[in-house]
Amino acid sequence: MTEVAKMISVDEALEYILKHFKPLEPEEVEILEALDRVLAEDVCSDMDIPPFANSAMDGYAVRAADTTGASREHPVTLRVVADVAAGHTTEARVEPGTTIRIMTGAPLPEGADTVIRVEDTSDWARPRRERGREPSTKVEVYHAAEPGENVRPAGEDIRRGELVLPRGTLIRAQEIGVLASLGKSTVYVIRRPRVAILATGDELLAIDEPVTPGKIRNSNEYSNAALVQRYGGIPVRLGIARDSVEDLTAKINEGLAQKVDLFLTSAGVSVGDYDVVKDVLNAEGEMRFWQVRMKPGKPLAFGLIRGVPLIGLPGNPVSSMVSFEQFVRPAMLVMEGKTRLAKPAVEAILEEDMTSSGRRHFVRVIVEKRDGQYYARTTGEQGSGVLTSMVKANGLAVIPEGVELVKAGERVTVQMLDWPESVE
Repeated sequence: MTEVAKMISVDEALEYILKHFKPLEPEEVEILEALDRVLAEDVCSDMDIPPFANSAMDGYAVRAADTTGASREHPVTLRVVADVAAGHTTEARVEPGTTIRIMTGAPLPEGADTVIRVEDTSDWARPRRERGREPSTKVEVYHAAEPGENVRPAGEDIRRGELVLPRGTLIRAQEIGVLASLGKSTVYVIRRPRVAILATGDELLAIDEPVTPGKIRNSNEYSNAALVQRYGGIPVRLGIARDSVEDLTAKINEGLAQKVDLFLTSAGVSVGDYDVVKDVLNAEGEMRFWQVRMKPGKPLAFGLIRGVPLIGLPGNPVSSMVSFEQFVRPAMLVMEGKTRLAKPAVEAILEEDMTSSGRRHFVRVIVEKRDGQYYARTTGEQGSGVLTSMVKANGLAVIPEGVELVKAGERVTVQMLDWPESVE
C-alpha cells in the first residue's frame, strides 16, 4: 500500500482515478434498452430508406409536363384514373392527360414524376365533408410543377450499404428510430457498470427503523444508488457495514462476489475516524488515502480491492454527493464508453458575495436565466450535513483554489446539476 498524506488537487485526484478505468465489454440488447448507451458496433444499411419513391403530400400524381402553364386563371384539367393510399399500390399508370389521386407515403405510380398538392387543385375547393368520399373523375390543376416536386425519392434518407451509425455513437431516441427503420431489433452496446454501494458506521439505521439517540438514517446508500442509476449504472446495494473488521470484511466480500465493476463506500476515511474502514481496505486491497483540496468533500479514498476500483466517499451526505459528481460520475462514464465527461456548465453572475477557505469550493446555488444572462444565488446554509441544500440547488458554483472571496456581480463557473429545464 502507498498512502498519500498530503492534500492533492481535484484535478490530480481525478486524473489518477480515471487511469484505472476503461470502457466495458459489449452486450447485445433490445433497441429500447440501448437508450443513452454507447454503440459497440458499426451499423450499416442493407436497404434504401425509403425503399421506393413516395408522395410527400396528399394530392395528385402527375407528369410535370402535363402541368405546363397551369395557374388558377388557366387551370389544366386531368382525368383521374385511380386512387392509391399509403401502404397500397396500384396497377394503374399515369399516362399523358391523366392523374392518380395519392395519399402521403403512398408509392409514386408508374409514369408520374411529381405530385401536385391537393391545395393546388379543384379538389381543395370541394367541401371538406365531401373530400375523399367520391373522388371526381376529373380534376383541375392550378400549379405548373417541376419534376420531383413533393416526391421523396428512394434512398433519400439512407442508401443501401451506407454506414448509418458508427461505433461509439451515443444512442438517443432518434438513433433508436433509425435502428427500427433498418429492421434491427437488437444492437450491441457497451454494457452498464455494476456499482456496489456500501454505507459504513454504527450510527446508521435502515430507513424504516425509528430514530433513537445517537442514530441517523442511512441516506447515503439511497442518494448514491440514485446517482448510479441516473448516470447509467446498475446499483448493487449492500446495506450497512458496522464498525467491525468482521462485518466490513463480510460486506466487501459480498459485494465482490456480485461481479461489480466499481465499489463505493461512504464514511470512515476522514482524519480522526476510527481506523476500521482503513484497516480493512488496506488488508483487502491496495489503497491510497487522499485528502483532496476541495470543500465539501476533503476526505476521499481510492484504490483497488482484488482488482476492482474502490472509491471511498465522505460520510456527510452533501460531501458524498458532491464527491460523487466530481469523481464517480466521470469514472462511470468512461466505463460506459462515453467521452464527454465534464458536467454541463454556465458562466453565471453572482447575486451575493461568496467566501471560500482557499480550497476548490463547490457552493450549492440556484441558477436562473434572465434577459439572456445566468444569475446564481446560494441555497442558504452550506454545511456538509445540510442535504436540503442539494434539494434546493440546480447547480454547483465552483470557486477556484486559492480564491477566498468572489464578490456579487462577478462571474463564476457553475456546474449544472439539472439541465436545461431548471434554468430556462
